[in-house]
Parts: sequence; C-alpha cells; structure tokens
Amino acid sequence: MTSPTSDPTPPFRIEVAQRVQRLPPYMFGRINAMLYDKRRAGDDVIDLGMGNPSDPPEDLVIQKLAEAASDPDNHGYSKNVGIANLRREVGAKYFKKYGVRLDPDNEVIVCLGSKEGFSHMCLALMGPGDTAIVPAPYFPIHVYAVALAAGNVIALEVGDSDKFLSNIAYTCEHLYPKPKMLILNYPHNPSSVVVEQAFFDEVVKLARKYNFMVLSDFAYADVAFDGYKPPSFLASPGARDVGVEFTTMSKGYNMAGWRVGYCCGNREMISALATIKGYYDYGMFQAIQIAAIMALRHTDAAVEEQSKIYESRRDALCEGLSRLGWDITPPKAGMFVWAPIPEPWRSRMSTMDFAMMLLEKGNVAVSPGSGFGPTGEGYLRMSLVENENRLRQAVRQIKQCLREAEGEFTASTVPAQQTT
Repeated sequence: MTSPTSDPTPPFRIEVAQRVQRLPPYMFGRINAMLYDKRRAGDDVIDLGMGNPSDPPEDLVIQKLAEAASDPDNHGYSKNVGIANLRREVGAKYFKKYGVRLDPDNEVIVCLGSKEGFSHMCLALMGPGDTAIVPAPYFPIHVYAVALAAGNVIALEVGDSDKFLSNIAYTCEHLYPKPKMLILNYPHNPSSVVVEQAFFDEVVKLARKYNFMVLSDFAYADVAFDGYKPPSFLASPGARDVGVEFTTMSKGYNMAGWRVGYCCGNREMISALATIKGYYDYGMFQAIQIAAIMALRHTDAAVEEQSKIYESRRDALCEGLSRLGWDITPPKAGMFVWAPIPEPWRSRMSTMDFAMMLLEKGNVAVSPGSGFGPTGEGYLRMSLVENENRLRQAVRQIKQCLREAEGEFTASTVPAQQTT
C-alpha cells in the first residue's frame, strides 16, 4: 500500500517551444527595472530610452476617432487586410510622395503597427534553414522575428553603404544555401544612417542576381531634417518584383498607441502576409482605420511641422553634448541621436554600465548600444521625445553625473600616502 505522503506522479513541467528558448534575454530589462523603481520613489527621470512620441495626434484625427467610435456599425469584426478606403489612401500617399502607383487591392495591406506586419511577414516567408541578412547594429525585432520564424540571421555592418552592398554580394556568393531575405531599415534605427535612391537601385539588382526577397522597414519615412527626403525602396525600378516596404503612422503622425501600419509592394508577398493574418487576427478596430484615413488625407502640414519639432530637439541635444566634448554627428532623419560614449569612459566600462550610471546617478535614461547587437557597443541611443527644455536639462544632469563619477574614480585610484 502506497504511503499517503508519497506521490508517484512526477511534477508537472511547463516546456516552452524552441523558438522561445532561442530568444536572448531582454537587454533593456535592467534599465527598465531601475527606471520603474526610481519613478516609484518619486525621482524625476528624463527618459530618452524609447522612441515613444510624447506629442498628440491632430485634433481632427481624434475627433474623427470619437465620431466613428460612436457609430454602432464600426464595432464588428473588420477586414484583416484593412478597409478599402484606408488602403486606397495609403496608395494615394505613395503616389503623391514617391511617384509610386500601387494597386490597393493587391499591393497594400494594413497592419496592427508595422512591427506586427513585419513579424508575420517573416513567419509567412521564412522557415527552418532559411537565412536573412539584417543591418547591424540592428533593431531587435529584425533579428527576433526571423528567429521566431525558425530562420537564421547574418548581421552586416550598415555604417558604410557601399561596403554594406558589397558585403551582401559577398555573403550571397559564399553562403549555401543563399540568403532568402534581405532586411533593410532606412533611415536606420538605431544608427540614423541614411541612403539615397541609388542605394535601393543597387539593392534591386542584387536581389534579382541572387534571388533574395527584400523587406524594407521605412518606419521613419516622415521624420527628416536639413532638407533631406528619405527615399522609398518601392520607388526604385523593379522593387515591387523583389520586395515590400513597411511604414507606420506611429512617428510622424504621433499615433504610436493606435497601432496603424501598412505594407506595400510585391503582391505575392502581400498575399502571403494576408494568409497569415487571416489565421491570427480579425483586423484593426474600424474606427481607428477611419481616423487614420483623415490623418493621411488632411494632416500633411502637421507631419512636416512635427519633423521640424524633432529637428529643433535634435539641435538642442547634439549642441549640448558637443559642448561637453562628445563627438556627435547630428542625424539627418529619425527620432534618435546615436552617440559614441566619450573617453575615458568608453575604455573604463561597458555601454550597459555607463547607461546604468547615467540613470542611477544622473536620472537620465538612455538605451545602451549593446542592446542592438555587438556592433552597438560603445554607443548610446538617445530619443528625441522630450521637449527642448527637458533635453537641455538632461545634458546638465549628464554633465553633473560624469563630473561626480570622475571624482569618485580618481579618488578610488589614487594610492594611499605612505607614512614613515
């Protein structure tokens, strides 16, 4: 007879899938945990870590959302590919801004933010043994979406555009099986590297030669400075034969929490994404889609003005850091400053430790470059979501933090005076 205290049943165990086990630890976890604790303690932390827009959408867009949400016809399931009028408006924007004619029925699909669409496109196109080339340093989802689709990643440095193109060709010549996909991200996050249209022309030629598909992440299409106009991948001849482009309304339109993105381009790839989405979601709340139409149709001037606001913030942050002796190259586009950590700190500690020091002692949160892969080591990514006064205050707090830390470092390294 079995003892009442013994139990022959083995303990129940949860075993997550290999695709989840392949994901690395979240690099920004320590930063976020300390940021949360400091704010709970009442500290006024200036958060330059995440590119989360702090400005509101235009009033007419919000009013349209409220109006559409009051219509009972908008509360049922929507089409997973997006309502026809929104897809037509996306097509109209591409023609007006880039001269690209799109078929809204077959070459445009609405996503729950570009991140969802990008991830599901990887799931639709990648599988075990497939390889994608990604730019390095990399925005995390560009790597992890491929990993979740059971694919492999080769990261190539993106700083020199000509070298990046030659490295793509070299990889395709020497890797078997050849890469199935190339992921692009211009204006680049986190490094803010930009390209001209001729770069995409060469990408199309390489894609044809080596038979890989292209996914262009165009998240910062609407945020550019000093007269620079970010080019669209789809504006290059033959681009729609080899790839697609993801864009979002999160940045220039200040609609990050609304989760409105879209994917345009190759109809077979769009169809594959639509198939995946058909199994995963019932589309976006229709009232949001209707409001997004108003934003695309009527707020071009506001988007341009928002870009000027980011430009002024860029100037305030870059000029302040330069006065501290930091070697700063002002970005031409995007919502971030990619700042090399100055010496002697770069030699003394890791990027993560430096970022933690700024948060702990200076109440300024930044993203350590190492969170974007090994090539990000030695850099910080600073977002431009705070207003100019707050950015100038952040510079003052960084200056004070480093001054105090230098004093502590010097005191700890001076040998004690010997007595006789």
